[in-house]
Amino acid sequence: MSETVPIEFQTPSPKGEMPKGEMIDPFGRAVTYLRVSVTDRCDFRCTYCMAEHMTFLPKKDLLSLEELDRVCRAFMRKGVRKLRLTGGEPLVRRNIMTLIRSLGAEVKAGNLDELTLTTNGSQLTRFADELYEAGVRRINVSLDTLDPEKFAKITRWGRLDQVMKGLEAARRAGLQIKINTVALKGENEDEIPALIDWAHGEGFDITLIETMPLGDIDGDRTDQYLPLSKVRERLESRWTLSDIPYKTGGPARYVEVKETGGRLGFITPLTHNFCESCNRVRLTCTGQLFMCLGQDDDKDLREAVRASEGDEVLEAAIDEAISRKPKGHDFIIDRKRQAPAVKRHMSMTGG
Repeated sequence: MSETVPIEFQTPSPKGEMPKGEMIDPFGRAVTYLRVSVTDRCDFRCTYCMAEHMTFLPKKDLLSLEELDRVCRAFMRKGVRKLRLTGGEPLVRRNIMTLIRSLGAEVKAGNLDELTLTTNGSQLTRFADELYEAGVRRINVSLDTLDPEKFAKITRWGRLDQVMKGLEAARRAGLQIKINTVALKGENEDEIPALIDWAHGEGFDITLIETMPLGDIDGDRTDQYLPLSKVRERLESRWTLSDIPYKTGGPARYVEVKETGGRLGFITPLTHNFCESCNRVRLTCTGQLFMCLGQDDDKDLREAVRASEGDEVLEAAIDEAISRKPKGHDFIIDRKRQAPAVKRHMSMTGG
């Protein structure tokens, strides 16, 4: 179906009437969180995420918005309670709000605990109010520097003022905002304290993320890798950091910064992996289900969703995939190899 015309989605299930299943992986972990990349396209070209001259997927290879909706509902029937839409940049996909409204209706009906979004912030002036009205209450915004020139260098195509206007629009709309910052050696490491100060001053949580060895980025990742263990040591010479049990469903471990009163998260796939409590799987915009971000093993759900109008084949494919969810990832930054641990780009699997 063309995405240039109004799209019909399923009506939300009455509260309490959506069948409840449970997906338990081979290591006893319940899978309750699905991250969905709705597009591999982005209006930025961040240096740690993708090459400057990307070849994006043809439209025919993508799941339609209706198919994405159908797969999400299958996962909800199997126990998923949290959905995060990612990209690329999710808000650049045409008619994306139709999918967000459809899934947001399940939040309003009580059949889904939360629908969230990860965005670069470039489109928030356009969509912030609609996101809130659709049922989204919390978003993650990627922001690695407050310096306009450095921002343009890191994102290649981005403008800092556009993102700042988007953050203000999101705040006015009532959205809770968390800033995601990738720690980049020699690029923004000296600015990290200022970013934390700014975020907490604005009332935003902020999470620091180690660069992940995904995809060919036209460079050597060892030049970018900054261990967050070292970053935390530096921050503790400036502030008092206290570990807290706060969780958002993702892999971040949080501390409270006494002097700012704000929360600071650390996502450390390399210095300290978070696999023992992993409750997540990831769906690409082409329908490939990755049971682990750091492994190449996947399950083709596009073939399953198109095999039948019913969902029996799709749900059987999901069950088989969960039975193969690995214990953990194989991320490594290797100066000798100088090759990504996983060939696919982050923009394909979803940030």
